[in-house]
Amino acid sequence: MVAALDGYPNPWRFVPHPEVWLLVAFLIGSYVYLVRVVGPQVVKPGEAVQTKRQRNCFIGAIAILWVASDWPMHDIGEQYLFSVHMVQHMILSYFLPPLALLATPEWLARLLLGRDRAYRIVRWLCKPVVAAVLFNGVVMISHTPIVVDHIASAPGVLHYSMHSALVLTALMLWMSICGPLQEFHLKPMGKMIALFLTSVVPTIPAGWLTMADGVVYKSYDIPVRVFGMSVTSDQQTAGAIMKLGGSAYLWTIITLMFAKHFRHTFNSDNSQESYIRPIPPTTSPSADLADLAVDSSDESPLTYESVQAAFDSSPPAPEPNHPVS
Repeated sequence: MVAALDGYPNPWRFVPHPEVWLLVAFLIGSYVYLVRVVGPQVVKPGEAVQTKRQRNCFIGAIAILWVASDWPMHDIGEQYLFSVHMVQHMILSYFLPPLALLATPEWLARLLLGRDRAYRIVRWLCKPVVAAVLFNGVVMISHTPIVVDHIASAPGVLHYSMHSALVLTALMLWMSICGPLQEFHLKPMGKMIALFLTSVVPTIPAGWLTMADGVVYKSYDIPVRVFGMSVTSDQQTAGAIMKLGGSAYLWTIITLMFAKHFRHTFNSDNSQESYIRPIPPTTSPSADLADLAVDSSDESPLTYESVQAAFDSSPPAPEPNHPVS
């Protein structure tokens, strides 16, 4: 930590953000109302309105949204340390969207999107290629010096617009990975490829931040140095977080998905049913024995008279021709 310098406020002073509190309260109230009031009227009889996993994911999503948007992370990240700003963006793009989608029941997603124009627009925006272009475009734009310096010097509409665009495009990207609607999902291998490509694109701004010689963002070049980090160290740390932190997170998900897919495939190919071949009824041993067995109830008892009658009815065998000596 650091004390305030002349002409600069204390970076650790408490700054209230009522707009964040209102947003969090609105999201909690809306979710509770939809689950407890609307849900029982929409779901089929016997179907759960909300699972325990969905409830826990919603709690996690609200918690990290509050942490990333409120004091002190918001204020330190926007005015003093770009590395903290990078952590904030990672939370909003990598952690918050999948938790929010996992917290959304299928019935709620279909209720919000409907089946008409809104559904078709959202489905097109959530196509992997479209969503990836939009998301990575927002990531690249939000890290350009002109945008970062403008947001830091005059936070306002542009600041909240960039954060909203980041979250919305991230939701589109994650919709095909873990969204509540199965028709939006990619196949397992497609999900892994999409996540891998998503981890590759941030290497461009990350490498730029890590290898830059001078100060990239002038708004962070101020005498107040939180945690004693220099401007160069702050930039390099931000680049490392963007590259290594984001890649490690996404590759961990890819590894878990691959292990789950491999285990499912292995169990399917090596199940007991795949080794036991049912014997057709016509070739079963009992059927063969039944065909060879003689039903004694359909045949008369064998007697001497019947044998003699059979010999008498048979034509005599021809006598052999003996040669004359």
